[in-house]
Amino acid sequence: MRKKNMIPAWVSSIQSTFGKDVYHYVGQDIVIYESIDSYGAVMWPAALALCSFLDNNRDEVNLQGKEVLELGAGTGLVTIVASLLGASVTSTDLPEVLSNLRANVMRNTRKHCRHTPQVEVLSWGYDLERTHPTSIYRYDYILAADVVYHHDFLDELLATMKHFCLPGTTVIWANKVRMENDLTFTGNFKKAFHTSLLAEDGDMKIFMGTCRH
Repeated sequence: MRKKNMIPAWVSSIQSTFGKDVYHYVGQDIVIYESIDSYGAVMWPAALALCSFLDNNRDEVNLQGKEVLELGAGTGLVTIVASLLGASVTSTDLPEVLSNLRANVMRNTRKHCRHTPQVEVLSWGYDLERTHPTSIYRYDYILAADVVYHHDFLDELLATMKHFCLPGTTVIWANKVRMENDLTFTGNFKKAFHTSLLAEDGDMKIFMGTCRH
């Protein structure tokens, strides 16, 4: 495994004011509004870590012109940064998160990106070939940040990652280890994918995975 020192740039890249946070990535101020109605609509630290990594390692992970799927996009920050870096991004989450997600994404990417991000509902599960056949839904990168926490759909999450990770697809998953669930999922992720550690900073880790079959 390759390990790199990851500067916690998110500490100095945030300006907080009432009702919103302003982040600075890819040379642009990004205004994010959160919602207290859902865990998925607040900012989690792995999203900041992944944005910092993508912004500072553009040669290693070149998103220019790439097809990208984000799972559990939440507030949309990772989608926005990937779009600013030149990717064509499909940003996904559950229906109750989509309104705030779409507003954040559109506000920060309109007239700034070559490819307009798409915001869609995606529920993790085992029957995705029916709704998202791999003959049509093909991506260069799958991005996910802090999607592993205390919920009952970790097996469905892994199945979703495996479904979309075809030969030629790379999964980049950022996560802060908090509890046993994180370690269990990490073990299962390593069994499912050829895995390397892109970056780490204490309990914050960014993994890269490619298809085993």
